[in-house]
Amino acid sequence: MSNFIKSVDDRTRLAGTNRLEVLLFSLGKDLRTGREETYGVNVFKVREVMLVPEITHAPDMPPSVEGMVSLRGNMIPVINLPDFCGIQTEERPSILIVTEYNKNVQGFLVHAVDTIERLAWEDVKVPPSMMAQQHGGLVTAVTELKDSRLVMIMDVEMVLSQTSGFGLGSDLFDGIQQIGEGDITLLFADDSAVARDQIIRTMEHMGIKYIGTKNGSEAWTKLREIAQRAEATDHKPSDFIQIILTDVEMPEMDGYVLTKKIKEDARFSDIPIIMHSSLSADANMALGKGVGADAYVPKFEPTELSGKLHEIIDNIHAQKQS
Repeated sequence: MSNFIKSVDDRTRLAGTNRLEVLLFSLGKDLRTGREETYGVNVFKVREVMLVPEITHAPDMPPSVEGMVSLRGNMIPVINLPDFCGIQTEERPSILIVTEYNKNVQGFLVHAVDTIERLAWEDVKVPPSMMAQQHGGLVTAVTELKDSRLVMIMDVEMVLSQTSGFGLGSDLFDGIQQIGEGDITLLFADDSAVARDQIIRTMEHMGIKYIGTKNGSEAWTKLREIAQRAEATDHKPSDFIQIILTDVEMPEMDGYVLTKKIKEDARFSDIPIIMHSSLSADANMALGKGVGADAYVPKFEPTELSGKLHEIIDNIHAQKQS
């Protein structure tokens, strides 16, 4: 399977066109329902796919964490996804998907991998509330393939947070300083509940007001509403929103397209945009800058986000005084 996943850089060009490639996989046939559902993960986050190697089991591992495997000299945690999702199967998972999220590497045990499917983000929808509740918030998006199969895009960040505390420690916010003077409002877009929670906590530590949205499409709608309100009251949109923070991977409209739309609209030309993503490859950062992002900050690094926000806010204050 060494050739199953191509290099990330080969696919970077897709992101700027609101498209993505998803690795489809199965967690096995659930004995309770008799169904075998199809799930997906963005290929950008997949490092490799392999047969399950020998797993070293250790005591007191978090629930659903099988143990560790040695991958070219590095020990990485292995999470049993069927077990985590409460799927009861007759066979043990036989495939390991190795992923990287914000420079954290981990393996996910799955029943089988299918293929790589190229999708348009506008065809990837926010899941119905009933589906979202049924899967405990683990499904951030859903799409229908040409063969009528439904693919559920999993919120891997939530899996990591619930198995290892990824992104949840209160110590992550140590040292974050309040902004001091100034009335700052930030609009953010992120489809991950874990990421939204961390953004909100960072804003509260800094004393920044915020407007939250769950994807690029929703953020773009909110921005146009703000622009209309600004025009009606003889203001500029930047009088209401001073900073925009956007994820990259989002259903309906990704962060690259959202950023490009904002930068091409003269009404928002003076509002700085920070891209906030767990896609840590240099190619993704370069593409973010290419569509006009003013900064690119990794997810789950509140102090780094706080530092960048202080820098941008200082610039905003300096421009007002000049």
